[in-house]
Amino acid sequence: MSPAEKAGKVGTVQQTREDSRLEPKAAPKTKFSMRELLEEMIRRGASDLHITVGSTPALRIDGKITRMPGEIISEENAKRLAYSIMTEKQKQHFEENWEQDLSFGIQGLSRFRCNVFLQRGAVALVVRAIPFKILTLDDLGLPKAVSKFANFPRGLVLVCGPTGSGKSTTLASIVDKINIERHEHILTVEDPIEFVHKHKNCLINQREVHSDTMSFQNALKYALREDPDVVLIGEMRDLETMQSALTIAETGHLAFATLHTNSAAETMNRIIDAFPTNQQTQVRVQLSFVLQGVLVQTLMPKIGGGRVVCTELLFATPAIRAQVRDDKIHQIYSSIQAGGKYGMHTMNASLGEKYLKGAITMEDALGRSTDPQELHDIISRATMAGGSMGR
Repeated sequence: MSPAEKAGKVGTVQQTREDSRLEPKAAPKTKFSMRELLEEMIRRGASDLHITVGSTPALRIDGKITRMPGEIISEENAKRLAYSIMTEKQKQHFEENWEQDLSFGIQGLSRFRCNVFLQRGAVALVVRAIPFKILTLDDLGLPKAVSKFANFPRGLVLVCGPTGSGKSTTLASIVDKINIERHEHILTVEDPIEFVHKHKNCLINQREVHSDTMSFQNALKYALREDPDVVLIGEMRDLETMQSALTIAETGHLAFATLHTNSAAETMNRIIDAFPTNQQTQVRVQLSFVLQGVLVQTLMPKIGGGRVVCTELLFATPAIRAQVRDDKIHQIYSSIQAGGKYGMHTMNASLGEKYLKGAITMEDALGRSTDPQELHDIISRATMAGGSMGR
């Protein structure tokens, strides 16, 4: 029996489920369609849709998982829903590798990014909504200084934060600003393509891994032969991708990339530590030369509903370049604190500002802070002064 003929099974995955015998078997009575689920997702303003066996469909709304009413999803229905949005090539890739990233759009609704995977031998998937419209930096509530990223002629700009923090949305906004204001060639390498950009004043080519190129490494290897001015790298996942990003920036291009880090200093350490010990001195020098800025962002539950973005922002001043070069990363935080005139600020300053404006709770602010005592002191000083921390 081929993998495709097994109801809910893929490949030769075998897994015992003694505990499942104690649970009632749910018959697939409700043949809901993926279109209906995605429409409900958009109607309710959810960021993600989860489909997994043994649960009703679930939505992530304002950062929290909420289960939808209806029939419990069976293995048959989970597979049917997943396969309904995959091409034949994607189905084949999934059955061979048990993982599949993809993106698709529904006219009049939204674009979506999806990951199909296996859990306990059954198909599951998570779908994330990606708006057709690319919002501006102001629409996203980001600090005005972030707009400087679109003005750099060359160098490396990093947008960082945990999964689901809006990094791709921010990068799309920056790229769109470049697309409007400059007359250059923008090249993106993504897995998968999320926001679709139209040609405006710039020419823009978007390459999707496994559809337009075999890998990030291949695409970046040949990127410099494609005459780009700006290169967007979806994510710096490994040593080879980091090397390519540094090289692209070093050769006079503007490179954007993302990392799953929670502070600017951690971002520097993550890049440097990815290289062998005998190369790290050279990498510190290279990074200090090409780095232009780091934005770290996170989405916080907003009082009254919705979410609000909090940020840490670094620009590569001569002092910060020296700290990176001389292996004094631990001093970067102090430089950010003192860099207000450049538009820099720490995550604690941003959390404190949002709390004082009544956007987030003290509990959530302290829970996100890496130094709760410092945040408490920031809020106390601002409260005593009766002033605002707005930038």
